[in-house]
Amino acid sequence: MVVKTLNGAKAVAEAVKNCQPDVVACYPITPSTHIAEEMNHYYANGDTKTFIAVESEFSAISALIGGAATGARTFTATSSQGLLLMHEALFNAAGMRLPIVMVVANRAVSAPLSIWNDEQDSMSQRDTGWIQLYCKNNQEAVDSVIQAFEIAETTLLPVMVCIDGHYLTHAVGQVNIPPQSEVQDVLPPFKPKIFLDPENPLSLGVYTNPSHYQEFREDLHNDLLQSKEKIIEIGKKFGKRFLRTYGLFEEYKLKDAEFVLVGLGSVMDNVKATVNELRNENQKVGALHLRCFRPFPSEELKKILSGKTIGVIERDLSLGAQPPLYTEIVEALQGTNTIVSSFFGGLGGRNLDRTAIKVLFQKIKSKKPLKEWIAQQKGDQK
Repeated sequence: MVVKTLNGAKAVAEAVKNCQPDVVACYPITPSTHIAEEMNHYYANGDTKTFIAVESEFSAISALIGGAATGARTFTATSSQGLLLMHEALFNAAGMRLPIVMVVANRAVSAPLSIWNDEQDSMSQRDTGWIQLYCKNNQEAVDSVIQAFEIAETTLLPVMVCIDGHYLTHAVGQVNIPPQSEVQDVLPPFKPKIFLDPENPLSLGVYTNPSHYQEFREDLHNDLLQSKEKIIEIGKKFGKRFLRTYGLFEEYKLKDAEFVLVGLGSVMDNVKATVNELRNENQKVGALHLRCFRPFPSEELKKILSGKTIGVIERDLSLGAQPPLYTEIVEALQGTNTIVSSFFGGLGGRNLDRTAIKVLFQKIKSKKPLKEWIAQQKGDQK
């Protein structure tokens, strides 16, 4: 492996280059722009096969749908309104069973306009049929991108790798980036069984009538659920080669914990640091970083969270309803008498530091189910 000091966007782009995609199409949008720029540089230098400079994010995903349908390994990156512009085509990619990999540099959605981080953009696409992996730091982002290609190509499901915009894309630090020679040890060449070929004509994504449509959606739903096994298997294989093992989630000091904060994304590194501080004060606290939001690991979470007092941190909303992660966890823990609280906020780049996280731990110790906006901390910019 090669340890480099660079920002998250460039680290992710290098990892993608080392996976040798056949078709890359991007339209730059903050804060994913540097990923697109780096992929373009690699193409200009002869390090990757293609880079298609398209006129919109919808065009980018459309180009990848065409590429993946011909059996190509494909990649793009986007954020916020760019992801929303892809919405229609995301359903097509999943329904046609195309193994596209996309990095989403999470950013708030308009209006009002914000270029800063939260996870409303990818959460709004949770029902499109894509696997969604969330990373809490740039090492996880690099490793997850490499795994995402094999996950996509073995399940025939598209994969979003979600990383927090600015907090990760623009954060500079040391990252272990497996070179192409080592990536080849864990990522086999893509050999599709079904693809568009003028010598062997077939159709993909064609019209269907009411007597068949539902069965296609049932198959997609069931295969998405079953993809959990592949995500775990590929995460273990990656761990054997690179000594960093991944699964559906990461437990942190959870076994004997009475009070647990659950969340996804970069905020969970702050939660882990806060757990360490409170453990030094003999407080039985723990954390769970949910890496895989789709498919949602309901049964697995029920086994490890039942009987504990839970606080769910969310930097997203489901407007007019309960926040998405909280809703999923409550459903997963139904019948266990587990107390679950919902803390939602941190929107538009508002920071959740250790002081704020300690407040959340203190709140759940009341052992009453709470549903609260996360308050702005003293000193935060208004």
